Amino acid sequence: MQNTRLNNLVNVVLTQLSQWFANPWRYFSLILISLLFGVFLGSAIPTTAGQAADWDIVAAGVLLLFTEAVSRFVYGRNRQRVQSPEDVPRRSLLAQVINALKIGLTYSMFVEAFKIGS
Repeated sequence: MQNTRLNNLVNVVLTQLSQWFANPWRYFSLILISLLFGVFLGSAIPTTAGQAADWDIVAAGVLLLFTEAVSRFVYGRNRQRVQSPEDVPRRSLLAQVINALKIGLTYSMFVEAFKIGS
């Protein structure tokens, strides 16, 4: 790839963000925010799709495809792991944030199912 100004700018911004999220509290808070956003989406999507009864099946299919794609992305065999300062391999920040979003979405869908069933 050519070394353009835009490429340099993107590299500098990504490097600064990765250094900023190296702080454990910021790292944990970003994952927690992603989890809570997944819970929000899990309650907002079914209620919005449930308004028009035509979209229930489509929304369920899209959410199922999303969760399966995220699981394949995060738990795939050939995923490269990032070395932490303690020399313990761990998943990248993006993989953990997307996985937390998926976990919150799945949890909220179960809660919605229990609400409908009662």
